[in-house]
Amino acid sequence: MNRIILWLGTATLMAISIASASAKDKPSEAFLKKAIEGNFAEVIMGDLAQKNGQSDGVKSYGKMLSTDHAAANQKALDAAKDLGMNPPTGPNAKQKADFDKMSKMSGVGFDKMFATHMVADHQKDIAEYKKASKIKDAAGEYASGQIDTLQKHLETAKSLKPGK
Repeated sequence: MNRIILWLGTATLMAISIASASAKDKPSEAFLKKAIEGNFAEVIMGDLAQKNGQSDGVKSYGKMLSTDHAAANQKALDAAKDLGMNPPTGPNAKQKADFDKMSKMSGVGFDKMFATHMVADHQKDIAEYKKASKIKDAAGEYASGQIDTLQKHLETAKSLKPGK
């Protein structure tokens, strides 16, 4: 009887240990999923800004977004591979909806909405990346390495003026 209780106790501890180990991985995977979707979204939004933007500043910013987020996404995909996760292959539904909405705009109206969207988006991203940078794995390393670029994107987005 004591052996059965001991065995059940050991099995329970092992199950708890396995569950908590996989729970520790989930913040990394959740962050990387959002980061990869976000990078895909920023690349297509950058391309859209180059096409639909009126000001040279918005077009230039769009090119910077596409280039920087494509490079960042390769690093995020590598981090996902290191963690053994199956990464997303494109933006999420909300990001696609935002893209679809803005793709119907052009000129000054586009520039204004795009700049506003990019400021809000990068403020949110910076907060999430700073939080994720505390994780001690490939996801945290990726997050730490991207904060300066995201900060540069935020500052540039704030400086965009419609119609210039």
